[in-house]
Amino acid sequence: MKSTGVVRRVDDLGRIVIPKEIRRTLRIRDGESLEIFVDREMIALKKFSKMTNIEEISKQLADIIHSTIQKNILIADRDRFVAVSGNLKKKYLDKNISKMLENIMKERKNIVEYNNHEIELLENEKEVFSYVICPIIMNGDAIGLVLVISDKNDISQLDEKLVQVASQFLGKHIEE
Repeated sequence: MKSTGVVRRVDDLGRIVIPKEIRRTLRIRDGESLEIFVDREMIALKKFSKMTNIEEISKQLADIIHSTIQKNILIADRDRFVAVSGNLKKKYLDKNISKMLENIMKERKNIVEYNNHEIELLENEKEVFSYVICPIIMNGDAIGLVLVISDKNDISQLDEKLVQVASQFLGKHIEE
C-alpha cells in the first residue's frame, strides 16, 4: 500500500475528509458508498460497487455471448470494464471507462450504431466500431453497461436484443 503523505484529523463525530485529489483520482463521487476494511491497526476504504458481487457471472455471460455471436462483449460497472470477451480483452479489461460511456449510462439510453462509427471507450482514445450499448439498471439506478463491439459493420437487431437481455439479466440478478 502506498502512502499519500496526507494526514487528516478525525472530528468529534468520527469523520475524516478524503482529499479532493484522491477522490478525483479514484473517481469517488459525492454520495457514493465506500466499503470499510480493518486489519489490525489499519483501516482501508474501497469503492463499493454493486457489480463486484456479479463480476464472475458477468465474465461467464460475456464468454457465452461471445462464443455465440463471435463479437466482442464488454461489461462495465460505473467506473471500469469488469468483463471483456473477444480479441479486445487485453486492451479493455479493468480499464476505466470514458466520460462518454459514463454519460450514456447516466442518460439510461440504449445506443445502436449498425455501421462503423467513432466511439470513445477509454478516455481520449477514439476508435471506429459498430456497436450496441445498453445500461444495466437496478432499482432505477444505472450501475453499468453491456456493449457488443464489432469492426466489421455487422451489428444486427439480434445483437441489440441480446445486449438488452444481458443488461436486464444482470440488473435483476444484482437486485436479488
